[in-house]
Amino acid sequence: MSRRSRRDYLQSIYSRYRQASPRDKGRILDEFCKVCGYNRKYAIRLLNGPPPSKKPRPRRPVPRAPRYSPGLVRVLRAVWEAANYPWSERLKALLPLWLPWIRRRYSLSRAQEKQLLSISARQIDRRLQDYKTHLKRRLYGRTKPGTLLKHQVPIKTDHWDVTTAGFAEVDLVSHSGESAEGEFLHSLTLTDIHSTWTETRAVLGKGETGVVAAIEEMRQGLPFRLLGLDSDNGSEFLNHHLVRYTKEHNVQFTRSRPYKKDDNAHVEQKNWTHVRRLLGWERYDTSEAHAAINELYRNELRLLMNAFLPSVKLLKKERVGSKLRRHYGPPQTPLDRLLASGQGERSKLLELKRQRAMTDPFELSRRVNEKLEAIWALAHRRQQLGPKHKAA
Repeated sequence: MSRRSRRDYLQSIYSRYRQASPRDKGRILDEFCKVCGYNRKYAIRLLNGPPPSKKPRPRRPVPRAPRYSPGLVRVLRAVWEAANYPWSERLKALLPLWLPWIRRRYSLSRAQEKQLLSISARQIDRRLQDYKTHLKRRLYGRTKPGTLLKHQVPIKTDHWDVTTAGFAEVDLVSHSGESAEGEFLHSLTLTDIHSTWTETRAVLGKGETGVVAAIEEMRQGLPFRLLGLDSDNGSEFLNHHLVRYTKEHNVQFTRSRPYKKDDNAHVEQKNWTHVRRLLGWERYDTSEAHAAINELYRNELRLLMNAFLPSVKLLKKERVGSKLRRHYGPPQTPLDRLLASGQGERSKLLELKRQRAMTDPFELSRRVNEKLEAIWALAHRRQQLGPKHKAA
């Protein structure tokens, strides 16, 4: 018996059941359960409940045809891939910045340009859903805690709430591959808290001299004055060289709590987007790899990440019942954030702005990928021997 037939039968006996005597109600109920196959308690609830509606069920609305053409989605996907797969909010924010170069590469009508700029972040997620892949891989670092000078480097106990560029977090990322033996490369990442500006350099080993030299090179290239430096408790940072260096340059030097990676959350996030996502977990231990990685870090990757790719900043957290709601500011590139704040060295910022106006982000992304291909070829991949080879 179909659902519609059961509903029609209920409508036909409902009034008669409500007006019947208790004895007749029992007979009607027995017949109702037998005809429709209902449980007796469920049938009683139906007959004692509100009168069944005589209105037909509304027809399911016809699905609306997609507004965005396959050609427009292909353009959106091309921008997404060239920008190194940012999430939808950041992708929507970079579309106006990349639009002059999109016009040169793709023949878009005025209506398509308007659609591209007005598409919502949620629609971007829907349109790119078929192309997205989720890779989850985790590798613990190889940082050993430093035991020297802990009493000279204070622990930073308050949260970052700065409105001035120059206070930065710094960290090392290991490129040891499957073995921590010998000397291998590390990526030294420095990220500014206020502007999210990020600089990266490759160092061979974790020697104090190499780390300090890389920090000095990054400090010279920053478009603002370095005011503070916050690190973890690794011996590559807690040493006399870096303490003396920060004192000489009037840089506030602090450290996080031991075994609390969340204290360095800003730079830990950049370790993924600026290092691991690009170089992976392979081993790099040659001078050729050292030079090639630094060539990428100093030039194309620095300009792409800081001038063309917007980032978001957490403004506040709000407790709503048992949930924690996070409120983020509008996505901006680190360069635009510095220009809007009026901070930093004006000459360096204007030169970066001029360089951005003359650079095609699609071509820049292509050069980054070319250099990454060359770097991957320099990785030292150890051969995995099977049991037979090991026995021999």
